[in-house]
Amino acid sequence: MDTTSQEEKGKAEFKKTCDGYINQGLQSNPTIQFLIQNLVDMGCPPPAGFMRCLDCEGKPVSGGFGMLQEDSMEKSSSSSLKGERSNFRDKPDCTRPRQDILDQFQREKDGKSKLSLRPEIYICQEHVAGPQHANTILAHELIHAIDMCRSKMDPLHNCMHLACTEIRAENLSGECNMSWEFMRGKLDGWLGHGQKCVRRRAIDSVRANPNCTKNAAAYVDAAMERCYKDTFPFERHPNQA
Repeated sequence: MDTTSQEEKGKAEFKKTCDGYINQGLQSNPTIQFLIQNLVDMGCPPPAGFMRCLDCEGKPVSGGFGMLQEDSMEKSSSSSLKGERSNFRDKPDCTRPRQDILDQFQREKDGKSKLSLRPEIYICQEHVAGPQHANTILAHELIHAIDMCRSKMDPLHNCMHLACTEIRAENLSGECNMSWEFMRGKLDGWLGHGQKCVRRRAIDSVRANPNCTKNAAAYVDAAMERCYKDTFPFERHPNQA
């Protein structure tokens, strides 16, 4: 078997395992089921294929919410723009060269196109460590879906919106539990570790948006007090008694 065939076989195995984790979470994880039911009750039922396992080409990302879409504002779309949308439609934005994304944001600033976020959830199939990890990723991304459904949130263009939903997703998904922080080598104390983790990880996520990179920490700090306390749709923090 040549190297290419081995790589394709490995990717297929990763995808099969990851798809199994998603199905397992949908069928048996109370948090995942609760969040999806809330989306349905709010009038935003997830369509078929809303959650997918994708190859993130080794990039250090566990998953994500939304695919960046670009629509030309010019009378006749350029062939290069049309080609770009086609090439990247089913690939996570994290796999793309950073400069390509920066160019998209610049075209929007120049009035040549309009960017939007196509709602969907993906898990990076080569990085998911097991069913518990997959459930945590899904919970994080489903919080984003809840926020998109309940408000006119625009995380591409409003950095405060982005900061708030990232704070909520980090806080409510369980990603900042002590066990996860210990495995990351980031647990530097017991007191206040959760809020420190939420802040750190939210800043990293906000910084990834070219519109918000420069002042990411300031946006997160401004949103922290209000959004850290916001546990919707849970009555209280799901990881606290």
